[in-house]
Amino acid sequence: MPKLSATLTLISSVILGIGGVWIAYNVDMLPLGASMNAPIYDELYRVLFIIGSILFIGMTALVIYSLIQFRRKPGDTDDGINLEGNITLEIFWTAVPAIVVLFVGLYSYDIYDRMGGMQPLMHDHSAQMDNQAERLWGGIGSGPIETASSNNSSSLPIELTAMQFAFIFHYPKEDIITGELHVPLGKEVNLKMESKDVIHAFWVPQFRLKQDVIPGQPTILNFTPTKTGNFPIVCAELCGPYHGGMRSNVIVEEQEDFDTWLRENSKETV
Repeated sequence: MPKLSATLTLISSVILGIGGVWIAYNVDMLPLGASMNAPIYDELYRVLFIIGSILFIGMTALVIYSLIQFRRKPGDTDDGINLEGNITLEIFWTAVPAIVVLFVGLYSYDIYDRMGGMQPLMHDHSAQMDNQAERLWGGIGSGPIETASSNNSSSLPIELTAMQFAFIFHYPKEDIITGELHVPLGKEVNLKMESKDVIHAFWVPQFRLKQDVIPGQPTILNFTPTKTGNFPIVCAELCGPYHGGMRSNVIVEEQEDFDTWLRENSKETV
């Protein structure tokens, strides 16, 4: 009987694992991925979804099984079995969650580090962008936003000012000020952000990017769009009574269309 129970447990675990993987890769609940940042976020999401699916399905099945198998039979008035404990089981259900939590923590730390989240708060962020350009997606800068320029000349510099309750975008080379973010397809964008009043957040779900915009402390966000289209920009920090209406759009265009937009809106010759 113990061997049969162990076999059934093993088979159930394998089925749950396969089922969780299948669900994660076939049930897509995420919006369209439209930036180079999106795939690695999606991979982390799938890992967490697999773990969550296994736990949810496994625990639900175990509860239903227990309700049926161990229900009180008609006429049964005896007490339940007196169990003193099971050291092996206690070690198992302590060790497995500990390993899972450690794995998720290390994996999440790697993602957060690649976002630039481990950069010191008061640090000249631009000085490290050459060394970590391929790993840096977002981070914290210091000093006025005018001096927090990127050393990567191939990127498109844009300055974002957030205020109650709007996003304002400034293209310094062409001296364009607009309420919508226009960017070319396939080119890295270096977005330098500051707030004029309270904490806001720049969030584009399709880009899998969210970065706080902090008053008095410029923040930096780098991204490369991979699909053309019109994608919503949402403020994801409660910033006042009209927070829900603080929205804009990022318009990703082919390079030719973007150049045309620059020429039509530039105050100077581009």
